[in-house]
Amino acid sequence: MRPLKDLLNLQGRVALVTGGAGHIGQAMAEALAEQGARLVILDREPQAAARALAEAHGVEVLPLSIDLEQEAEVRAIPDRVLEAFGRLDILIHCAAFAGTAGLPGWITPFLEQRVDTWRRALEVNLTAPFLLTQLCVPALRASGHGSIIHISSLYGVVGPDMRLYEDTAMGNPAAYGASKGGLIQLNRWLSTVLAPEIRVNAISPGGLWRGQPEAFVGRYVARTPLGRMGTEEDFKGAAAFLASDASAYITGQNLVVDGGFTAW
Repeated sequence: MRPLKDLLNLQGRVALVTGGAGHIGQAMAEALAEQGARLVILDREPQAAARALAEAHGVEVLPLSIDLEQEAEVRAIPDRVLEAFGRLDILIHCAAFAGTAGLPGWITPFLEQRVDTWRRALEVNLTAPFLLTQLCVPALRASGHGSIIHISSLYGVVGPDMRLYEDTAMGNPAAYGASKGGLIQLNRWLSTVLAPEIRVNAISPGGLWRGQPEAFVGRYVARTPLGRMGTEEDFKGAAAFLASDASAYITGQNLVVDGGFTAW
């Protein structure tokens, strides 16, 4: 029986993290770097994050500047990874279309939400993971340790309590929850279709503290059994576990990291 440190060891493996310059993506990439993995950081502007990870952990990091709404750019990703590293073992879909308060048809009442914005959210949050997974399957199968991790959301699991957002400029668009829920079902579908060569699991984060309005934070924390919002550090262990041989007999699962928010 291998010791736990060997099960968690990712030396020699290569991980591609979409959205790897974002808050959660960078934390997960850091966890894998600490385990010895070489990294591909894919984002719109990945250079600073890639440089910081390489300097902090002494691993090779390839930055890829990609727009996931552009199919031609997505299709080029596997060749660029294989050209740089010759293999791919771990694929983490963390990039997400989260929009902004100023985006037309996004943070607005349901009857004012727009189809064009809905389509953009589904393109990044659901279609891009479908296509990129399809393109990466041959390399992940050849790995012998292929692991895919989809980053969904608690709003892919439950509906929103809109009372949390009262008297704030915040909101919860239908497209976000629908795309994240779809990602969880894609996760289940892929877990049976790609088995046994590739394991496929999901992580669904709860709310992370981002300097939100005090009224929202107070309501959210009061509704969370562990009594706080999440931090980036809370997701490092989940990524380290699902990416490694420590979870070698786990596939098709959705690990909800939300402080108990969905347990009520």
